[in-house]
Amino acid sequence: MDWRTTFTGLSWQAGPERRGSLIDFSPTPEQTALVETIRRFGQRELAPRYAYWDQSGEFPRELWRRMGELGLCGLRISPEWGGLGVDALTTGLCIEEVARWDFNCATTVLVPALTGEILEHFATPATKESWLAPMSRGAKVVAISLTEPDAGTDAASLRATARPDGDEFVLNGEKSATTLMMAADASIVFARTGGGGARGVSAFLVPMDLPGITRTPYRDMGSRASVRGSLFLDDVRIPAGNLLGLGGQGFYQVMKGFDLSRALIGLQCLGAARQSLDETMNYVRERQAFGRHLASFQGVAFPIAEHAARIESTRWLCLRALWLRDQGLPHTAEAAMAKWLGPKTAVEAIHECLLLHGHYGYTQELPLEQRLRDVIGLEIGDGTAQVSKLVIARELLGKEFKPL
Repeated sequence: MDWRTTFTGLSWQAGPERRGSLIDFSPTPEQTALVETIRRFGQRELAPRYAYWDQSGEFPRELWRRMGELGLCGLRISPEWGGLGVDALTTGLCIEEVARWDFNCATTVLVPALTGEILEHFATPATKESWLAPMSRGAKVVAISLTEPDAGTDAASLRATARPDGDEFVLNGEKSATTLMMAADASIVFARTGGGGARGVSAFLVPMDLPGITRTPYRDMGSRASVRGSLFLDDVRIPAGNLLGLGGQGFYQVMKGFDLSRALIGLQCLGAARQSLDETMNYVRERQAFGRHLASFQGVAFPIAEHAARIESTRWLCLRALWLRDQGLPHTAEAAMAKWLGPKTAVEAIHECLLLHGHYGYTQELPLEQRLRDVIGLEIGDGTAQVSKLVIARELLGKEFKPL
């Protein structure tokens, strides 16, 4: 079934009877059908090859295209540009379900959701025409390059530069830790166009086939299919029209996007944790020791109960952050909470699941050790725990009391 055709044109925004309600937590029929379709696809196509991409270190480009054909690469891109245009909450339900079956393939939801929003809101019509539709169908991959060797969250320290030269910009500098760098057809690059501080940073869409570009792959502990790497820019010339939005506003543009991606990351991690917990519950119901099923021992059942409660409560925090975004309400603190608690909760739960499987959990015969390695990476990406707490404290106490 081509559910992309089935769902295109439906209204994904909550109707008047649902908008503003904090009582009705039930998904819409469209959301339920979408998640069920992803579940069937994940069980059939994603789960069987989850370990393969980790062991080979390859980027699953053909699978990325297939997921694009299903609409997963264009969830946040409007139908005008070939996407589905679903709301943030629905996007969260999708990334959670994909991550249950292949944590790294959930990047097909996460990265295009962020880069697609930036391009749709700030790119010129010509740039949108060239990139958004191919992105939506999975034919082109667009990464986002903000972090540098000496700067990440601290935009005031960015050193990459973009110098105007006639009807072009000339870019120089280095970007590090870019997810999908080795597979990207283009990347949204943040570079300094003005003076010091965040207000001097602008954003540009930079195709990866231009002269002066060099990419170097990372050898990561986990999430190897996300093919992270560094980007080196040596007098790279791009058209002035590749500037995204107003000059000097690049950092503020991406900060708004991070409120989306941080909540999505929380759900991505929790999807892997929920699947691990489900597998572990099945295992302890069947496995016996001392003449009893493992599930009947408090030392087994109580940790499962504790992690189930933590996963469920953190999940609702993530969903609420996305719901607030859909309502146009402030959600920076909630998104940062989701980013801190989501990976943390997932790492602890998956680790416990691995231990409850005994020595089998430590082998590559089961997906638990890979999930643990993969999820740990997102305790760093898009803001460490320390950065998340700083954002939360600033939002709660006020900028004048921002922790140092």
